[in-house]
Amino acid sequence: MQISLGFSPCPNDTFIFDALLHQRIDTEGLVFEAVLEDVEALNQLAFQGKLEMTKLSFHALGHLLGTYQLLDAGSALGRGVGPLLIARKSLNKAEIIAGPIAIPGRYTTANFLLGLAYPEATNKIEMLFSDIEQAVLDGDVAAGLIIHENRFTYQEKGLIKLLDCGAYWEETTQLPIPLGGIAVRRDLPLELKHRINRVLRRSVEYAFAHPKEALPFIRAHAQEMEESVMYKHIDLYVNDFSIDLGPEGKKAVETLYHTAFEKGLLPDPASPIFLPESES
Repeated sequence: MQISLGFSPCPNDTFIFDALLHQRIDTEGLVFEAVLEDVEALNQLAFQGKLEMTKLSFHALGHLLGTYQLLDAGSALGRGVGPLLIARKSLNKAEIIAGPIAIPGRYTTANFLLGLAYPEATNKIEMLFSDIEQAVLDGDVAAGLIIHENRFTYQEKGLIKLLDCGAYWEETTQLPIPLGGIAVRRDLPLELKHRINRVLRRSVEYAFAHPKEALPFIRAHAQEMEESVMYKHIDLYVNDFSIDLGPEGKKAVETLYHTAFEKGLLPDPASPIFLPESES
């Protein structure tokens, strides 16, 4: 059975999906058709319901809980991994709010966390995450919200950090930051959703046990990224929560959605967020 699978070319995604795509594990009869796009493009495909299984920012998933359901495996949660607001020079609050601020997409969790820290900052320009540093350097924007490998490179280019947008979340909730997760279409049969979750968990566990086997696939999609940055990227976003959310991970996701609902940033998460427990 073929399953359409959307994920980004970032090392944390290619690392966890390598084994299931290349049949290094028992996929229980499932064959995955890969659709590689940046996270905001995946968010947009999900709004159209085009993918049966996809990486989504938790912000986008909050708008899509009527259509998609979160798997227990594959999520990116962590501490000290929040998006960074950067600029060429120090800016005061009024200057930050005035903007414009380059963001990696309206429905990214990064933009949601920026909104928690600076709700008045609405002068934003959406662009591909990998173009944001250069836009800041060129003076096209006052500040930029960076994610992924840019967290490790902005200082080399003479840019400074204005705010770690994840710090507000961690200080107020004492929970890890939910960044992105793997969701399946809610209309798939429950047994199939559990099968997909088992295969994904197996793929993540295999990646942890045999990290070098995924390297060719990771490198093929990591563009010009230095190997040290590639490994930092994986270490930052792939951890025990990627194997299974567990109680703490689920609490973090639930807290994100209930906080967002209370602030009027997301609709009420009325549909069940997580898969029901498997009977097998």
